[in-house]
Amino acid sequence: MTPGAEVSEPISRTALCPCGSGRRYKHCCGAATAPAAPIEAAPAAAGDAFAAALGLHQAGDIEAAERIYRAILETQPARADVLHYLGVCRHQRGDFEAAERHIRAALAHNDREPMACNNLGLVCKAQNRFDEALACFDQALAQDPANAVACNNRGLVLHERDRLDDAVRDFTQATLLQGDFAEAFSNLANTLVAQKRFAEALANADKATALNPRLATAHAIRGSALRKLERYQEALASWERVLALDPGFAKVHAERGAVLQLLKRYEEAAASLGRAVALEPEIPYLLGDALFCRKQCCDWTGFEAACAAIFAAIDRGERAIGPFRLMELPATLAQLQRCTRIFVADTCPTNPSPTWRGERYAHARIRIGYVSADFRDHPVAQLIAGLIESHDRTIFEVIGIYIGPPVEDVWHARLQRAFDRFLDVRAMSDEEIAASIRALEIDIAIDLMGYTAYARPRVFALRAAPVQVGYLGFPGTMGAAHIDYLIADATVVPPGHRRYFDEKIACVPHSYLVNDATKRISDTTMSRAELGLPDDAFVFCCFNRAGKITPDVFDVWMRLLRTVGDSVLWLMGAPPAAERNLRGEAQRRGVAPERLLFAARLPLADHLARHRRADLFLDTFHHNAHTTASDALWAGLPVLTCRGEMFASRVAASLLNAVGLPELVTRTPGEYEALALLLATQPERLAALRRKLAVNRTTQPLFDTALSTRHFEAVYRRMHERHQAGLPPDDFVVDA
Repeated sequence: MTPGAEVSEPISRTALCPCGSGRRYKHCCGAATAPAAPIEAAPAAAGDAFAAALGLHQAGDIEAAERIYRAILETQPARADVLHYLGVCRHQRGDFEAAERHIRAALAHNDREPMACNNLGLVCKAQNRFDEALACFDQALAQDPANAVACNNRGLVLHERDRLDDAVRDFTQATLLQGDFAEAFSNLANTLVAQKRFAEALANADKATALNPRLATAHAIRGSALRKLERYQEALASWERVLALDPGFAKVHAERGAVLQLLKRYEEAAASLGRAVALEPEIPYLLGDALFCRKQCCDWTGFEAACAAIFAAIDRGERAIGPFRLMELPATLAQLQRCTRIFVADTCPTNPSPTWRGERYAHARIRIGYVSADFRDHPVAQLIAGLIESHDRTIFEVIGIYIGPPVEDVWHARLQRAFDRFLDVRAMSDEEIAASIRALEIDIAIDLMGYTAYARPRVFALRAAPVQVGYLGFPGTMGAAHIDYLIADATVVPPGHRRYFDEKIACVPHSYLVNDATKRISDTTMSRAELGLPDDAFVFCCFNRAGKITPDVFDVWMRLLRTVGDSVLWLMGAPPAAERNLRGEAQRRGVAPERLLFAARLPLADHLARHRRADLFLDTFHHNAHTTASDALWAGLPVLTCRGEMFASRVAASLLNAVGLPELVTRTPGEYEALALLLATQPERLAALRRKLAVNRTTQPLFDTALSTRHFEAVYRRMHERHQAGLPPDDFVVDA
């Protein structure tokens, strides 16, 4: 997250950073030591001018210092010290070619000056010529083995080259050579964060901040370590200290926004991320994070322009947004595939040294490993519990691999009982988890996460199992060569869409979304009045989270409310900012804000029961209701959807087809709106649909967990047979 602290000569604590950013050095890459003695003694006549130039340089007046250096060189062109410092000026101003020319000229006159070698190394580093930079720092250290500055800067290059153990060695040596070297302690902390040694990183960041309380990068790195230790409030306090020192530290605004987002303080997160965008929009994934947080608040200011900027960035191959967040936007399948490939290449590329080395296991039963952080009170657990319990143990051994947060709830306990073996591996590294999967000789490893919260995609990038499968948590291509199959159905991934999926498609009949037919609906009878609903109104309902609501679908909903005069829109309770903004958007569209009603959170069984008090569920467009649509249908509430292009926008259509209600699947927003109006104004048609759903929920395939389990087992057998026969993964369809 934070840059390393380069140290050069003769830059002072108030000089500009040599990275070329134009920011004050103490607020960007750290703070330098006092200037070294001149390379060679200045003649008496020029001494005063040189001293004046150094003073200006140290005070940050680079332009004035450079004018004097150049004036001295007009009469003394061989002054190595002046050439050196003129090169530093050019480095600070981002003219790396001139900087290199002047410093090399200085070294040509005097090649025994370690700080000139150090600063030449910084110039090479700034141009990404890392091998040359290392050679320069090595030369500086050969001349002066006690040069802590060069040792620190060599550590920065080693970190950049991902030689983290070597970088730790150099930073540690720099701190031993100079016990008050705050920047070296800070850089050591930064590298330890990269090695996931967060407690050690925090200890070294604390040393850096104690030595130099005004070293902003040290406070920033301290915040990063605290974030990784999940000490979020302390991390926020550390970043507040950074921003007091440097309000323009973009990456701290970004990381602060990320933690506020984890804490679901979306309005504050959006403000922090928005500040980061204004300062440094090229920070990876920042545009998408900022838009995501605004969407959670239903703040649609500049929504279309933000989407256009993100789509254009994806088309240019830039890291603008995470793939899961893109699914909530009006993107194309091609853009999602490209976005996911960019994300994979950046965060979890296929490892060239796989953990599984090509063996074919010979087990009496096929070993299936389900990997998830969501074996807890979570929609994934609510969907998949019945499948796990229903597996045929004569054919399959079913292993749960838990990577989520510490938790104790009824869903976690139920799934622990359901698996043959249940491993809690959340404290392990990705490499250790992959090794555990290999040691268990799991035949088929199923990633139930994709790129959602708490996901560990690097485990699959390490190729932990012979067959690796994406399912359920991430409705789209994983964009990775190390994922062999995606489990889908013909609605969410029709044949014409397969070119946008990097894995092979294992197609089940009916719906890919497995359901638990034992999910309990409360017997509690809740009146409309008890739920805050008017008794005589038509209740349009959408229990999707607020972030899925976009201006285009909200326009349709508000037109429906204006047309159906005795109607209300019942939404799931949202953050206060979202409720406030939605009511404001309704008013701007000519609808009284009080016609939007928000449902409080309830236990699942009670939540399912209250669906009976709504008339029609209106789906969102770009990211459909998934588990939410299943819940509504299970509770007997008809769901109206508009089938889109992306997998995530076709899931409700898959569910409706599997429950025998394809007439509720529309294909355009206009068709969606017309059918909603028809059902709201012709009660007999809606009543007929409700009666049909009441029958179909127990007779059609959607909620037949045993049938779905047999289909999934057929998928696993086909995958396993192909692997055992030495055949590569391929698309296939399981018969009904």
